Amino acid sequence: YFHGSGGDHSSEQPYAKTLTVFRDPCAIKRGASYISWNPDVENRKCAIAYSILGFQQQPEGMALSSYIWDVNAPNKPDFELQGPSQLCCVNYNPKDTNVLSGGMYNGQVGFFDVRKGHQPVDTSPIEKSHRDPCYDMDWLQSKTGTECFSVSTDGMVFWWDTRRLGEPVEELRLVEKNSEVVLGAVSVEYESIAGPTKFMIGTEQGTILMCNRKAKNPADRVGTSYHGHHGPVYSLERNPFNPKYFMSIGDWSARVWMEDLKTPIMTTRYHNSYLTGGTWSPTRPGVFFTIKGNGEFDAWDYYYKQNDPALSVKVTEGVSLTSFNVQDTGRLVTIGAADGSATLMELCEGLYTPQPNEKQSVNQMFDRETKREKNLEAAAKDARNAAKRAGRGGDACLEVSDAKIADVEKDFLSMTVKSGVTFSDKSPLDA
Repeated sequence: YFHGSGGDHSSEQPYAKTLTVFRDPCAIKRGASYISWNPDVENRKCAIAYSILGFQQQPEGMALSSYIWDVNAPNKPDFELQGPSQLCCVNYNPKDTNVLSGGMYNGQVGFFDVRKGHQPVDTSPIEKSHRDPCYDMDWLQSKTGTECFSVSTDGMVFWWDTRRLGEPVEELRLVEKNSEVVLGAVSVEYESIAGPTKFMIGTEQGTILMCNRKAKNPADRVGTSYHGHHGPVYSLERNPFNPKYFMSIGDWSARVWMEDLKTPIMTTRYHNSYLTGGTWSPTRPGVFFTIKGNGEFDAWDYYYKQNDPALSVKVTEGVSLTSFNVQDTGRLVTIGAADGSATLMELCEGLYTPQPNEKQSVNQMFDRETKREKNLEAAAKDARNAAKRAGRGGDACLEVSDAKIADVEKDFLSMTVKSGVTFSDKSPLDA
């Protein structure tokens, strides 16, 4: 009777329970470096790529296989993927769940079809492949369902058609505008709803690049750059409910950005441990997940609070978490670790059931923070211009910006005040 109606779980203490642990069956344990859930939610399987990514740290006799696991039979792998090199990433094809793409440690790209055996159906020739490990790739929206693209720390983006993997269909070197420095890619974001030719790249230098494959001017294929992270951007994802906002995870923080602004509109507090991955919830606009190098998994619920995670779970002891993905139902998450274990957890209903008016409230919050960031940018720009006019360089910025920012914040809060709601004059930055 109540099917489809969202319940109010605001008073419920969030929790997650461990259902099982998938363990790398090989004698020499490799890290679970990438996780992809089967897009068919009725077919509860996930593919896990296993690899040791440390340079020249692959021991003699190390297996190259990766595996597909079935949630209903977790004790042994459901299917083995045998590539010519260890897989660094693996992705189900959203149009045909029998097909998976794989990016390899030696830079090759291949695709598997579980109906045709354990070996790749085809792989790219080494001389036409990446020069570094292929750390991430994604399937493109296309009529054939055979187009994909791959990225690597060699600074190249290659587009492929799996019907002919003899050479890339197209390529792009990742160089920022007005720069000669090639940036190495470690993560990619592609969401057709944001534009079928647009994609984003997270680099090992901490810069995020907004790209457009079909830009009018070829020089504009690498567009806006977003700076802010102090280390590799391990995860990058648009909000599934409002794709102009996206999240990046790198160094000790997760940041939420609006694509028209070059500074983040929201940032989590800095953690004591490195963040190594995470995603948005596919079912709740205000929820996202992060994993850390100290073995902790955090669930953040921005609909209720922004300062701390709603839930923090210690998944492993003394072992870094290395990969993460959530099933499209938002209920099941798989968390990979450096020791080859992958923990399957079920989230409580409150973390995956949309709350009343949540989408509208989260959008209002993002809009409010966007306005605030624009005001701060304008204030800083005014201060810089005033300093230039005074002929005193950049020092005058520092003299006026604090007072100016305080005034801007007061104006901003007065603009966004709702009836019956009051805001303190205290800056949110001091919270």
